[in-house]
Amino acid sequence: MSAVDGPRIQEAPLSLDALIAATERPDCGALATFSGTVRDHHQGRGVTHLVYSAYEPVAERMIREIEAEVRERFGVAECRVVHRTGRLEIGETAIVAVVRSGHRAEAFDAVRAAVDAVKHRVPIWKEEHYTDGTSAFVEGCSIAEHAEHAEAGAAVGGPAHG
Repeated sequence: MSAVDGPRIQEAPLSLDALIAATERPDCGALATFSGTVRDHHQGRGVTHLVYSAYEPVAERMIREIEAEVRERFGVAECRVVHRTGRLEIGETAIVAVVRSGHRAEAFDAVRAAVDAVKHRVPIWKEEHYTDGTSAFVEGCSIAEHAEHAEAGAAVGGPAHG
């Protein structure tokens, strides 16, 4: 199964290169990508690792719906997003997104919209583990924030990400 047809939620390490290759199109002159990695701090606290969990059946469906919305809204040929679950160490990739289109402006806008929508709408939870031995789930975006965001004409746009 190719990355295009593959899962949008997975425990295996993510490959931006594989997703780029799987979405290659000769009619597209623009490629915009995003790769989100685990950092070693959050809000002044040292982070040792993250654990992502998801309600996978809904998360899979919602990411595919977001991809379709982004393709239609921005007129881009390809939009793919894959998010990782499980334990991730510092520096590991948590999310990758690829957009291909005829021109750069819509590709840039579309990749940001896709990532923002996944962050705001998809049931994926991030638990941070800190250097002091404690852990906490990162607070997500509230429904009110999402409504204000949408009303402001922002990207296609829940749970915690960061």
